[in-house]
Amino acid sequence: MTDITGALLSIIESLAGLEAGVIAIDGRAAGGKSTLAGHLSDMLDKPGIVKMDDFFLPPKLRTAERLAQPGGNIHHERFTEEVLPYIRSGQGFEYRRFDCARMDYNGVVAVPSHPWRIVEGVYSCHPVLGSYMDVRVFLDVQPAVQQVRIKNRNTPQVAADYMAKWIPMEEAYFQAYRIRESADVVIVL
Repeated sequence: MTDITGALLSIIESLAGLEAGVIAIDGRAAGGKSTLAGHLSDMLDKPGIVKMDDFFLPPKLRTAERLAQPGGNIHHERFTEEVLPYIRSGQGFEYRRFDCARMDYNGVVAVPSHPWRIVEGVYSCHPVLGSYMDVRVFLDVQPAVQQVRIKNRNTPQVAADYMAKWIPMEEAYFQAYRIRESADVVIVL
């Protein structure tokens, strides 16, 4: 198990020789992706973070066929339209935020002009998005630790839904596309 400082050093080492770029942080639920992205953002002077949680699939697109696809519960078409054309430009841009509590769009996220970009969340390394990133990071977590973290940050019903529905969908995505194996940096927090 690595601490945050060691994890950050591993990522920074992988950026050697780059003056700008895109870092994708994928990994298991409750693995520390958001925490690590926040610390990395601080180190890189606040480049802005694109959160894959903002791209969950809206209800009208949640068909059984779509959800049966590994990683099918992410709105990759919208990510492709609203983020990918701008992610490497260094210029500021905006994208619509999907709010899972409302099950609808709720405002926009402004990503500032900056030479670095961080894309954080499960499905950020989905092959349908292409190789937009310079560095692929995978955050892993032991199953027992994952369960405790999920239970601590959710209601009992939401935690149960995570275990029964979302974790198996994430695991299917990781296995189908060998996400951990294709990462440049693997970290266990």
